[in-house]
Amino acid sequence: MSDYELVHAYETVNLHRAGGAARIELNRPDKRNAWDATLSRDLKAALAHVAEDDTLRAVLLTGAGKGFCSGADLSAGFDPTPDGTPDLRTSLHERYHPVILGLRTLPKPVVAAVNGAAAGVGCSLALAADLVLAGESAYFLLAFVNIGLVPDGGSSAFIPTRVGLARATEMAMLGERIGAAQALEWGLVNAVHPDEQLLPAASELVAHLAIGPTRAYAGAKRQLNAWCFGGLEAQLALEADVQQEQAGGADFVEGATAFLQKRPPQFTGR
Repeated sequence: MSDYELVHAYETVNLHRAGGAARIELNRPDKRNAWDATLSRDLKAALAHVAEDDTLRAVLLTGAGKGFCSGADLSAGFDPTPDGTPDLRTSLHERYHPVILGLRTLPKPVVAAVNGAAAGVGCSLALAADLVLAGESAYFLLAFVNIGLVPDGGSSAFIPTRVGLARATEMAMLGERIGAAQALEWGLVNAVHPDEQLLPAASELVAHLAIGPTRAYAGAKRQLNAWCFGGLEAQLALEADVQQEQAGGADFVEGATAFLQKRPPQFTGR
């Protein structure tokens, strides 16, 4: 990894490059790279830099420390709607969707190297990549149901496309961890490596892609997006609408409170 040089250190994201390869590193290790407004701003800036620089031809996306991304930073709270309900819809449209769509429409291949937790919208972020490599300690978790919410960030599109309806339903409704070995068996990820070999393996893959036929990769990505994710923007809007419905329910209030208090939630179905 020593051949990567720092291009820009944003507040919560580091952007490196090695030749034609870029590395976008989420850098809130003390929070397991939980996603807040600042991380959104920095990710959008890093993606814009990569998109505008034609000499950068492939991207590695990873997280600093012991986790890829632990999901939304609930401790940061949400702005309220006029009726006082947490405004999850606006948060999704402004904070998360530009990054997810930016990755899917970037005309360059994106490789996610998942170390530790890819939970909640962090799972969505990982699966927005074109190729996903996991360390042996990695796990994927649609944690939304555990706090009375529904999948978002595109996960209701990405996961069934990768693993089918039965397994996607299991992840969405049971809210259980899918470890690296199981994720590989299911087809959720492309490869699993020992933790200490994850970044070297991912860097080697990205370096290979960075000297390949970039226009052909971009064309293949357009084709796959058209077939698999032609309705992604509509699905993101639906996710935001359904998520906002949950925001007004007692179960979300209880789930979020229990999460912050580190206790089991007591859901009432309301």
